[in-house]
Amino acid sequence: MPQMINLVVFDPGKMDDVIHAWMEAGVTGMTLLDTTGYLHHLEEAHHMRDDVPLFPSVRRLMRGTEEHSRMIFSIVPDDFDINAVVEATERVLGPLEDPGNGILFVLPVTRVAGLRPFQDLERRE
Repeated sequence: MPQMINLVVFDPGKMDDVIHAWMEAGVTGMTLLDTTGYLHHLEEAHHMRDDVPLFPSVRRLMRGTEEHSRMIFSIVPDDFDINAVVEATERVLGPLEDPGNGILFVLPVTRVAGLRPFQDLERRE
């Protein structure tokens, strides 16, 4: 059964290194998302007021400087070496058991439509 590898990276500056590490571990397709944890969202909501009409442009400017985490995910075939991805991730981020390094989880994928078979990245170019 295919699996979906998910990783939340709290330090966005490390994403390029994580992407390259996953590629070296054999991952050929990845999707990246900007994410915000609910505690960060709640904290920001208390500091920003929606009812102050004088500052909407300042608020938009402040949104651009918010710290976000990143999520990277990929669907891999059932015979894929997920341990290689975990090890590659920890070489970049440090032990995932340590707070603030990231959260990695794997989910079974019961159905996939529209996904191309794994292929060597060089063949796509």
